[in-house]
Amino acid sequence: MGKDSEFYKNKNKNKKIKLRSLINELPGFAKDYIYSKEVTAQTSTLISYCYDLLTFFRFLQSNNPALKNTEIVNFDFKLLESITAEDIIEYQRYLELNVDGELHENGKKAIARKMTSLRGLYEYHYMHKNISDNPMLLVPLPHIKKDKNIVRMNNYEVQSILQAIELGNAQMTERQRKYVKKTQKRDLAILTLMLNTGIRVSECNGLDLTDVDFIVNSLTIVRKGGGQDVIYFGNDVHNALSDYVETERKLITPVEGHEKALFYSLQGKRISVNAIENLVKKYARMAVPNKKITPHKLRSTYGTALYRETGDIRLVADVLGHENVNTTIDYYAAIEDEHKRQAANAVDFQRKDNI
Repeated sequence: MGKDSEFYKNKNKNKKIKLRSLINELPGFAKDYIYSKEVTAQTSTLISYCYDLLTFFRFLQSNNPALKNTEIVNFDFKLLESITAEDIIEYQRYLELNVDGELHENGKKAIARKMTSLRGLYEYHYMHKNISDNPMLLVPLPHIKKDKNIVRMNNYEVQSILQAIELGNAQMTERQRKYVKKTQKRDLAILTLMLNTGIRVSECNGLDLTDVDFIVNSLTIVRKGGGQDVIYFGNDVHNALSDYVETERKLITPVEGHEKALFYSLQGKRISVNAIENLVKKYARMAVPNKKITPHKLRSTYGTALYRETGDIRLVADVLGHENVNTTIDYYAAIEDEHKRQAANAVDFQRKDNI
């Protein structure tokens, strides 16, 4: 149950195996930096750091003739010392758009994230006096303007997306309708659960049947950072979950090792994160075509609605599993924007009662 389940044990084990594999591809000075972060950073974060550093080293390898025949694992401190701020700025331009060879494009937010690991690498070795200069100090990082306009659904759109699961749309072929019918109760249970609890797609994917307590209407979930939490749900979630568990789920013959999963694919495996994301997008395109709805937008919809009803920002932070309440301020900002819109029509000097 929860973080002690076989699913999470295997998931954590596979992450550690992946991290070790990536570390073995790095040069010694980069390994030292990653090892220094192991106590404070999540394994998934370290995996991202490794990928980002390897991207930088491959860029150097392909653009510096002196490095073309040198394996990345054999790069040494002399390389760090030789890199200038101009080289790193050129790397940023490469991240933004590359049409020579492997085509890729990144926005400012993605570039800033990818630069975090490189900045950390230089800071670590500069502080430990392994290098005499830190060129990152001269590199301007992309300015990220915080967007206060959270994409979320109103009550009408929420009802529309749930109805889409039951009704589909006119563009669906007969084959598509038959396929959707097989997973109708599962899909309704997943969307109802996410819309009414704000759980993350990874938290939904990791649920076992034993994590659901239908007596007290509670869920035991594992948060993004690995901590265990208990959240509570209402009658709509209770009815949708129990309907799925008592019908469609009983018809599935689970693959060995997937017997405990709450939500199954038609192949009898635990439903994947990608599958949940795809089914959310599928029904959203039918019901809310003017908005780009993802599982995280379901979370935003719930968080905003909860704050509107309670006015308690700390409650919203606690229910959504935000470690820092500042993350939750976005929902407060969204409500404030609604208040500003209401103010536009709040005062009418033409009304007689204002005279």
